[in-house]
Amino acid sequence: MHRTAWTTRTAVTVAAAATALIAAPTASQAAPAAAPHSVVAQASASGGIAALKGVDYGTWQRDVQSVVDTARPYLKARIAASPAGEKPAIVLDIDNTTLETDFHHFWTFPTPAIQSMRDMVREASAQGVAVFFVTARPGIIESLTAYNLKAVGYPVTGLYVRDLPDLFHEVSTYKTEKRAEIEARGYTVVANFGNNTTDLVGGHAERTFKLPDYDGKLS
Repeated sequence: MHRTAWTTRTAVTVAAAATALIAAPTASQAAPAAAPHSVVAQASASGGIAALKGVDYGTWQRDVQSVVDTARPYLKARIAASPAGEKPAIVLDIDNTTLETDFHHFWTFPTPAIQSMRDMVREASAQGVAVFFVTARPGIIESLTAYNLKAVGYPVTGLYVRDLPDLFHEVSTYKTEKRAEIEARGYTVVANFGNNTTDLVGGHAERTFKLPDYDGKLS
């Protein structure tokens, strides 16, 4: 993502985290395996900066579904063709790739999942695929981010957030390095998902899938 988008995303996320510390269970508590249906999927968004930028929720959902409709058969075929001993993995961005961040008020916690993405990820996980999240969110809210992902039903093999040294790197460089780390752990990254080119450039993935950001309107 662009640096200005990252700054906006971080400010919104930190504000939500501060509210969550009061209203939600502490991060040290175990997250539920899956959230109630009302948290995981909603018929419409409750608010957020996306509406202020003119991004229609229904249009966005349809555009995301189009990406999922392409990715799902690819994953099914790729997993079926996985050789013995391979450790397939997928890598995902978080904000507006797996969570509906910009479509809800910043105090909404947990932020609802993008249902079509969540269902696809859970299908892959059920077939033995490891699920890694690589986000530009700051390390200060790592535990709350992990709680949010698990609370809305995502399987989480690993979560990478930006620690202090990472703040001196471009987001694309940081995310590329984390995918390389995942490969160094013996995994094959069969797919990488994000809604910004900074989530996807740099290699270390067999295939990339870009969700809509509407020329930077979504963080």
